[in-house]
Amino acid sequence: MFKILEKAELNPSMTKMVVEAPLIAKKAKPGQFIIFRVDEYGERVPLTIADTDSEVGSVTIIFQKLGVSTMLLGSLNAGDYILDFVGPLGTPTELSDCKRAAVIGGGAGCAIAYPQAKALFKMGVDVDVIAGFRSTDLIILEDEMKAVSSRLFVLTDDGSNGNKGFVTNALENNIKNGSDYDLVIAIGPVPMMKAVCGITKQHNIKTIVSMNPIMIDGTGMCGGCRLTVGGKTKFACVDGPDFDGFEVDFDELMKRNSMYRNMEQKARCEGCRLLDKAEVK
Repeated sequence: MFKILEKAELNPSMTKMVVEAPLIAKKAKPGQFIIFRVDEYGERVPLTIADTDSEVGSVTIIFQKLGVSTMLLGSLNAGDYILDFVGPLGTPTELSDCKRAAVIGGGAGCAIAYPQAKALFKMGVDVDVIAGFRSTDLIILEDEMKAVSSRLFVLTDDGSNGNKGFVTNALENNIKNGSDYDLVIAIGPVPMMKAVCGITKQHNIKTIVSMNPIMIDGTGMCGGCRLTVGGKTKFACVDGPDFDGFEVDFDELMKRNSMYRNMEQKARCEGCRLLDKAEVK
């Protein structure tokens, strides 16, 4: 059992939790993830590690309440316990040999982009963080991202924060104005990552993307998280979740990610029964 030490609602759909997990906190590196299971009835759900504190022995996760399991997790509070919290899983991000980088996050992807930017900034890399959200009320981690970047660009689709545009607009402008990036890390919706790679490929800038396909066991046995990279089948849980953005078959990935959309929506609508179970267990 893993105790929830802190809980904070970042916006109407996103929650931050600090979980007591000293062994994971000691070993975790940027890019790695955990798999949680709320209770014995729950499914296994992967979440990228947003931060760690090895002294306190805590792991921070940030999640969007979209499906039944994340809704159940969001119903818990500080002092409650999560049944399973396994990690660190996956291969850490390769961050060596970099002098100037752009770390790009889209929406919930900013929770994953933050630890990448933090690690690069600690290494002395000149880091531009570009974060995109639909509107001002959905912005998360702005202060945290500002603290680990040389420059922070926060854009909104509707311009409600006074800076309208997409992350690709800021990336193109920065490159045009002389930002000689030798690394770009893009994390967020698959179409966004694909668009970023379309730009960086024109300028031959190394680009890392973080993949989030359907995942079950997290050890490479089930094959659910397979995707095509460089014409070969890879598994996001053990070969990733980070991959060379120029080699990912984004179109195939988008098709696979949409396969269970109707069933996920049905499960979400029926989730109230699981919430009742969680309240009386």
